[in-house]
Amino acid sequence: MSRLLHDAAGPYVPPVPAHERTVVAADGARIHVEVHGREDAPAVVLAHGWCCSTAFWAAQIRALAADHRVIAYDQRGHGRSPANPACGTEALADDLEAVLAATLAPGEQAVIAGHSMGGMTVMAAATRPRVRAHAAAVLLCSTGSSRLVASSTVVPLGEGRVRTWLTRRILGSRAPLGPVTPLARRILKYGTLGPGSAPHMVEACARIVHACPRGVRHAWSQVLDLLDLDQGVRELGMPVEVVVGTADRLTPPVQARALAAALPNCVGLTELPGVGHMTPVEAPDLVTGKIRALAAAHLPAGRTEGTVRTEGVEGAGRVGRARTTETAEIAVHAEESA
Repeated sequence: MSRLLHDAAGPYVPPVPAHERTVVAADGARIHVEVHGREDAPAVVLAHGWCCSTAFWAAQIRALAADHRVIAYDQRGHGRSPANPACGTEALADDLEAVLAATLAPGEQAVIAGHSMGGMTVMAAATRPRVRAHAAAVLLCSTGSSRLVASSTVVPLGEGRVRTWLTRRILGSRAPLGPVTPLARRILKYGTLGPGSAPHMVEACARIVHACPRGVRHAWSQVLDLLDLDQGVRELGMPVEVVVGTADRLTPPVQARALAAALPNCVGLTELPGVGHMTPVEAPDLVTGKIRALAAAHLPAGRTEGTVRTEGVEGAGRVGRARTTETAEIAVHAEESA
């Protein structure tokens, strides 16, 4: 489910896309893709995290679609992308590669923003020639490359074997999340959002996360538990910016700092005081601004002659135009936590 069914308005209600399509990945997995904004505008690709969907990016889509072509897709098993037996980092990379091939013209570049598992998707695809050709710049929000369970602070104990064991049991639980109740909101807020997050932010995240099937949630928790994408981080040669909340319990700031240190071309590390794991929801204007700044610095304003590739796509919709790539420098100052 990729819509908040009970809300009629607000920044976290997903807008209606200009086009919807199904992209077929290398192993036959069917990936739901939404395209928002003008066909001739600079492209932004949004990859969501574990237990989320395209609805997670609603605030960014609303703001960016005015002057960008925003491409958002549901990770396999999430939102409107059917579950697939293949779960793993290679499958994540396959899906991103398929989405880029289906929605961008040959030689066309985009800013790719990934949150949590979406950021890990970009790291997993770092060596893919097609991904490297299409990625002008990357924004990594609230993510990490390895030791996710060991570094998580969801369990309020000191780092060690006991905390890791308990965290693994909690995050890998097969138990159904059930309806969105006041207790469920409190639990979700503790684990994934900052202590000062507003009720409407908690509600939006709860509806999205609770819509994820428990089998999908469990299957991908096993992938995240064993994650090791450190080499992929070192292969991301394009400009990459990193954002994290200081109250992030799932991928705490130590993860973001490790990414910034390992990236060959890190253009900024921003730590947001009091913000939790759900940075695009908790700090929507800042995250949108980071994407917009990367697009302004690393993408041209319009597209030139060419046609969008549509192989592997069902219902491809209108044909767009390709564009050449320009290079620019971006200077972003990291914000210090209070």
